[in-house]
Amino acid sequence: MRTGPGVRYPVDWVYQRKNMPVEVIAQFGTWRKIRDFQGAQGWIHQSMLSGARFVTITGQIRTLRRQADAKSRPVARIEPGAVAELLSCPEGTGWCKVAAADHQGWLRRVEFWGLYPRENIN
Repeated sequence: MRTGPGVRYPVDWVYQRKNMPVEVIAQFGTWRKIRDFQGAQGWIHQSMLSGARFVTITGQIRTLRRQADAKSRPVARIEPGAVAELLSCPEGTGWCKVAAADHQGWLRRVEFWGLYPRENIN
């Protein structure tokens, strides 16, 4: 991540983990200004970004559930900072289906970062 939109700007941060979710907050040509879940901001070339959706687990250890229900059987436990692929977020449920490692299941929207409050993914 650079301090400005171009290779002449110094590198400010190097992400070490693949698929870290970021929010694009501005554009300049082929450069995108991004923000991560910790609030860090900077510029990255569009070729370094993917259209795939991922989220970061926040807060405490979270329980991945078999169904979109707090009483549903647990599938796995996910640590804060873990990255999971976002599969779907049906409207009006408050839950999203994610895939982390070899597990798929449901998390409440408030348990991760990487989705706008009213955003739905089908």
